[in-house]
Amino acid sequence: MLVVVYTTAGSTLLLERLTPVGFWQSVTGSLEEGERANAAAVRELYEETGLDAHGLRDLESRGTFPIAAPWRARYAPDVTLNVEHYFALCLEREAEIRIAAHEHVRYEWLSFADAIVRVSSPSNRELIERIAREAAA
Repeated sequence: MLVVVYTTAGSTLLLERLTPVGFWQSVTGSLEEGERANAAAVRELYEETGLDAHGLRDLESRGTFPIAAPWRARYAPDVTLNVEHYFALCLEREAEIRIAAHEHVRYEWLSFADAIVRVSSPSNRELIERIAREAAA
């Protein structure tokens, strides 16, 4: 699942992964055994940022993408595609983030435009673009 956290003023939260170096993303995660996407989004949001999920929106859409080389070992050998469920969380203002040090090295709040340029994953970029369009409407 993928959760884009943004503010009413148009800034977006990005997290830099511990590895690979320079890989920026929104909140992401995998479903645990028997877990639903919404529950995973709530759990991952808290684990990776310390934020509660009040106002979390299920965007009721998802995408499929090939699993990148740095994460292939996490999956069975025959699993080559990942399905992301999309969520968004709009905050009134930028919040202090408590990163999960075993996953991320830092965070930044960026404008939608800067986040679109910085984010590493094409599917993450597309979701930020979608949210930016909706926020501007």
